[in-house]
Amino acid sequence: MPVLCSSCAEKRAVLKRPKTAHSLCKECFFWAFEEEVHQTIISAQLFKDGETVGIGASGGKDSTVLAHLIKVLNERYNYGLKLLLLSVDEGITGYRDDSLETVKRNQQQYELPLKIVSYEELYGWTMDAIVKQIGLKNNCTFCGVFRRQALDRGAMMLKVDKICTGHNADDVAETVLMNVLRGDIARLRRCTAISTASEGEGVVPRCKPLKYAYEKEIVLYAYFKKLDYFSTECIYSPNAVRPSAIMDVIHSGENLSVREGVKMPIQGTCGRCGYISSQALCKSCVLLEGLNRGLPRLGIGKHHRLHRKILSQQPLTQAQERKLKAVDF
Repeated sequence: MPVLCSSCAEKRAVLKRPKTAHSLCKECFFWAFEEEVHQTIISAQLFKDGETVGIGASGGKDSTVLAHLIKVLNERYNYGLKLLLLSVDEGITGYRDDSLETVKRNQQQYELPLKIVSYEELYGWTMDAIVKQIGLKNNCTFCGVFRRQALDRGAMMLKVDKICTGHNADDVAETVLMNVLRGDIARLRRCTAISTASEGEGVVPRCKPLKYAYEKEIVLYAYFKKLDYFSTECIYSPNAVRPSAIMDVIHSGENLSVREGVKMPIQGTCGRCGYISSQALCKSCVLLEGLNRGLPRLGIGKHHRLHRKILSQQPLTQAQERKLKAVDF
């Protein structure tokens, strides 16, 4: 039996949202996704009426969905923005030249002006030439630094007030984890900001309207909207991860220090079976107790305050039992 859309309850659901687990039809998913991005823009006050906004366009799914959404929302809610596409040609044969063809098609589809700036015209080098010079290691460092500056230079040529980038929730979460592992507090604070003010002359403010959008939902939106985007991976990216990265993560854990005086859990033994545990009952005993009592959620989450009751065979309150009987599928 087909599942009906949980929003309109009329049409057949075609997807289950990764973000909310709601089953939705295409139209309700489009509306929900677009409205969430709109609320992000409004609540963070990302734009002002009359601003010229450059949309960083690479031809990939994130920037393509971003360009489509900003154009749709600008017209729907009358943001009053002048929009244009800004692309960077790093000079990677077999990758960027192909993706820029997608950007050029997007320009026609969205009827937005397009400006392409290249590494060759800005720096006198292409990434292909840089890789020949330095080899396949550390090429992403050169590309990342040059690309950020190239976007700013292109934005200044176009006299835009702001740059929009397609960074999504997955990107932000990944950056947070990297900065935590590095112990880089300054970058950790900056990387979660949805917008950055001008950091000085030659730097244009940036914002991330897709900051709270899951990558899976961006893919679903692009797929069901039949948007035209480029999905091939950069030919140099397989060499981007350093072989020592795994050891760096291990060393981060080894070097982690806890401030003196902070109370840490003490490893003891389970009061029921005697197995090692930092709580009154070990996890296995709590899970088994939940199954045997018909309280499947007992061992899921933090219910340490109930362990003493279980150990002493005290009955749980009705409210506690109702909460623990709820099963999520």
